[in-house]
Amino acid sequence: MAAEQMADGSEEQRRAAPAGPAPTAPAVVPQAAPAAAPQTSPAVVPPAASTAAAGPAAEPPPPPARPLDAIDRDILRILQTDGRASIRSVAERVHVSRANAYARINRLVEDGVIRGFGARVDHERAGQGASAYITLKIVQNSWRTVREQLQALPGATHIALVSGDFDVLLLVHTPDNRALRELVLTRIQAIPEVLSTRTLLVFEETDLGPRPDRPAELA
Repeated sequence: MAAEQMADGSEEQRRAAPAGPAPTAPAVVPQAAPAAAPQTSPAVVPPAASTAAAGPAAEPPPPPARPLDAIDRDILRILQTDGRASIRSVAERVHVSRANAYARINRLVEDGVIRGFGARVDHERAGQGASAYITLKIVQNSWRTVREQLQALPGATHIALVSGDFDVLLLVHTPDNRALRELVLTRIQAIPEVLSTRTLLVFEETDLGPRPDRPAELA
């Protein structure tokens, strides 16, 4: 009997032996669970990525400028003639208080009526002895692209989209004719959207800025 019990015991141990490792094998499986966790994090990334790809929202168009009265126009005429005029001087000349003049000038700047304050330059005395108007024919619907590239040109002072035999009118000032030639041939004509150009040399120019002897201006 003892031998049979030992045999039965050893048989049970042999039967139990395969069953022993079975519970330990699944113990490795839960370790794979953390690997699935990162799948939840990418779900948060696309909204942020899409927001960055969208870029900044387009700025709303500026509100229309408020109507100008006679005092506003007098202030504009004074500042166009002398951009360095003080608030006190402007106020005295248009017969308002300094606070009123200050508020009006700020409003003209905020409304975009006054775009900036600068100096009228004699380009020849400033070392830019060659001036030219350059007309351009450009690819249809490429104005904004062309304008950005023309604005980056050295010596470009005025750009206009016009009607007629050409599309764009550009005024440039360069040190000499050689620099002007290089500007036209290597910079402007290299713009893919420019179909053709024509250069009109300026022999003499006169600045027709506001003058005190033209009181009706801006009226």
